[in-house]
Amino acid sequence: MPHPTLRSDRLALVPASVAHVQAELVGASAFGTLLGAAIPASWPPGEYDESAQRFFLECLLAAGEDGIGWYGWYAIRNPDAEALRTVVGAGGYFGPPTDGLVEIGYSMCDEWRGQGYATEIVRMLVMHALKQPTVTQVVAHTTAANRASIRVLERAGFVMIGSGVAPDSWRYECRE
Repeated sequence: MPHPTLRSDRLALVPASVAHVQAELVGASAFGTLLGAAIPASWPPGEYDESAQRFFLECLLAAGEDGIGWYGWYAIRNPDAEALRTVVGAGGYFGPPTDGLVEIGYSMCDEWRGQGYATEIVRMLVMHALKQPTVTQVVAHTTAANRASIRVLERAGFVMIGSGVAPDSWRYECRE
C-alpha cells in the first residue's frame, strides 16, 4: 500500500511508522516534535491507549515497511488563526485486508470532539482503503452505548448489518 499523507481542507492523515509509535510511547514532547504538531492534553484519545499503541508497534515491527498505512494514522488539524497544527485524533485499519475486507477504528481527543473531525477521518480512511486493489469492503464495530460513534459511522455512509464479535457490539459496513 502506498503511504502518502492523506489530505483534506482541514486535516492531514499521517500513516504511523515504527518511529512514530516509539515516540508516542516516550512522551508527548518527542511525539509532537516528530509530527511537527501540538499534542493535546487528552492524548492518547479514547481506546487508543498505551496497550493499543504497543499492539500497533508490534504489528508494524512484524510487517516492516509493507505495514505502514495498514495500521494507525494520526489526524492532524491544519493550522489557522484559531489553533496551531494539532493532533486531534487517530484512526486506521486493524491490518491489511483479509479476503478483501478491512476494519477501521478511530478515536478523538476530548478537546476536538463534536466538530466533524471523526466523520472526516472515517471518510478519508474509507476512500483510501477502497482505492487499494485488494480492498472490496470496509467494516467497523461499536457498541449500542456509543452513540457518538454510531453517528460518525452513519454520517460516513455505514449501515448496521448485525451483531459484532464482542458482546454488545454491532457491526457496520460502508455502503457508499
